[in-house]
Amino acid sequence: TFFLRLGATLGAVSEVEPASLAAGLRAGLEGIVARGKAEAGDKTLFDAAAPAIDAMDRALAAGDSAAAAAAAAATAAAAGRDATIDLVARKGRASYLGERSAGHMDPGSASMTLLFETLAAALAG
Repeated sequence: TFFLRLGATLGAVSEVEPASLAAGLRAGLEGIVARGKAEAGDKTLFDAAAPAIDAMDRALAAGDSAAAAAAAAATAAAAGRDATIDLVARKGRASYLGERSAGHMDPGSASMTLLFETLAAALAG
């Protein structure tokens, strides 16, 4: 869902402007929310993606470069990922574990953080 919405928002282009990328990422996140009804604190990929995209939007609005905005997004994603460790999963596959999910990093948020870290590394050159 994330990548389908991202791709649909970007369209058929050979280059992506930073603001368009941010809009595409936001559309991807909105697709995930529409599908799974995830919100902050549910211990899902939302906990990494939402702060990352918010950080990217803020950085771009402040006039930062795409590379700096992606670096800010990666940092925010990592903080969101790390914040899932003490949470009890309320949505997604981890929710099947109930209380046993506390004390473990959410795999979806870890994967989403890797995506933002990879984007930051690619844009850093």
